[in-house]
Amino acid sequence: MSAANMPGRPVSSHPVDRAGLWLGSLYAAFVRIPESAIQLLARVSLAVTFWASGQTKIEGLVLDPIGWNVELGWPRLSDSALDLFQTEYQLPLLSPALAAPLAAVAEHVFPLLLLLGLATRLSAAALLAMTLVIQIFVYPSAYATHGLWAALFLYLMARGPGALSLDALLAARGVNTTQSGSRGA
Repeated sequence: MSAANMPGRPVSSHPVDRAGLWLGSLYAAFVRIPESAIQLLARVSLAVTFWASGQTKIEGLVLDPIGWNVELGWPRLSDSALDLFQTEYQLPLLSPALAAPLAAVAEHVFPLLLLLGLATRLSAAALLAMTLVIQIFVYPSAYATHGLWAALFLYLMARGPGALSLDALLAARGVNTTQSGSRGA
């Protein structure tokens, strides 16, 4: 029994006391948010973002998780992707002929692994590296967006993919999918 509910003690109706009780209840609800739900949301959000970018670089296969468009076919690098790497995405160390297909593959493979929660830490690290390249060499003024992505990638690298992942399923079967253990799966 709280002090405020003890017999003979009046329940406060002061606005500050009510706000404090409300905030305490709100904070208690925040603490009960399952970390696995946060990890799943981070994985799905990042996967969709990078997959959608990868889809702009290929032709012949459309799997659009946002517009729900599906066109099956054999994927190939689009001419516009190569043009983009020759003009707007000029990277200092990679030729456009190499950078464009590497980006297209990375933006499909790593998001798929993130979505499945398989090799999550590695996939997050790879996409974090891509984000840093984009930030430094392509869109330096987009630091707010890239900072959000980086924070989520770092979170997944530090905490893992969560219970709703193939990494967690493999860890439960005794398969170590990380070199440093399976903290957070």
